[in-house]
Amino acid sequence: MTYEDRAGDRPPELSAAAAALAARCEPRVNELARRMARDVFEQLRGYAELPADVKDMEIAATARHGMRLFLRGTGAGGGNGNGGRAWPVALDYFQQRATQRAEEGMPLHLLLRTYTLGTKELFRALRETARPGEQEALAELAEALFTAADRVVGAVAESYLDEQAALAAERHEQRRSRARALLDGRPVTDGSAPTPDGPALVLWLRFDHTGSGDSAAAEGQSRAPVAVRRLVRRVQAALDRAFGTDVPALLDADGGHAVVLPGAPELPLQALELLREAAGAGVGVRSAAATATGIRDIPRAARLTREVVRIAAACGRPHGLHRLDDVLLEYHLSRPSEGSDRIAALLAPLAGRPELVETLRTHLEQRQDRRATARRLSLHPNSVDHRLARIQDLTGLDLADPRDTALALASLLLAETAPKVTE
Repeated sequence: MTYEDRAGDRPPELSAAAAALAARCEPRVNELARRMARDVFEQLRGYAELPADVKDMEIAATARHGMRLFLRGTGAGGGNGNGGRAWPVALDYFQQRATQRAEEGMPLHLLLRTYTLGTKELFRALRETARPGEQEALAELAEALFTAADRVVGAVAESYLDEQAALAAERHEQRRSRARALLDGRPVTDGSAPTPDGPALVLWLRFDHTGSGDSAAAEGQSRAPVAVRRLVRRVQAALDRAFGTDVPALLDADGGHAVVLPGAPELPLQALELLREAAGAGVGVRSAAATATGIRDIPRAARLTREVVRIAAACGRPHGLHRLDDVLLEYHLSRPSEGSDRIAALLAPLAGRPELVETLRTHLEQRQDRRATARRLSLHPNSVDHRLARIQDLTGLDLADPRDTALALASLLLAETAPKVTE
């Protein structure tokens, strides 16, 4: 991206006196650049930790180039030394340096302060060089210098941020590529460090977007591209922080998988809390974790975690961590078999009656406690009784019979956990 001039950024016309003052200051450029790189910038937090060659060569060279460019540009009026327009200069050099500093990881605040302090030191040198009666010329150069510095700082910041965004996108895609390979059961071959083939912790996260209320507008807002990117960034950062390493993950608006190598024996409680905080208000988080014995076992663990979360949601369990042991019976009953279609059809008479399906699901989740079911659904217990009776009339199932109760649970799970077909 090229930093463009705006109307207020055009350098002012300079007098011959200002050009002469600038010309007298130019012989001090080498001395000033060395002093800036070795002494002046040392007051900046973090500057002392930079490599010596960066400070003594590259930063000094940039300062020297910028000062010489400015001081010579002030006398560029037709090449006759009688004044001209200050520093009508291309910014490519400074933009390239900014890109390099971003690649090296130099903080932006530190980079920009070297330019602002450098501007201050150059003005001080001009002031020291000025003779009596040259106050007007010094004022002209000050205005020109601050205009030029504004242009350079703007261009440097823009180029730095562009490069930083490109580097972040590259790291993001590399992380996703690693996650894809691991979830396929393949070693990572992207040139990074070899993937240790040992136990891995595989996580599945599901984000339930409810917005700040129940309105479709609130849910739509939570799924806007900017909101989704923010959610993914925050959750990814929470994963990295919880496990103390870069965690390969494939996340989107609805959730996704993450793989921790080497794997922890179980999902740390700290991770759950960080994930809830990262998701923020209006997003419920469901999660499950399973240990894979090695890279080739990761796809199995990934399928298991996703299935556990889906079954827990179908059973009406609250958001949080779901374990296979928590839904062991439901997991078994939801496995497809030759009789699955016939079992799933047992609840077909409830089609178009979502309140009855929700009542049945909640009643089974509450271990057939009518009062607990009523509290969860904000109903009177008698209303629950009426709905249960209607379910029995429509389906022919006796919910007081353990066998029919098991069939109802299996039918509910098979219907609600079946993969959705998209056309």
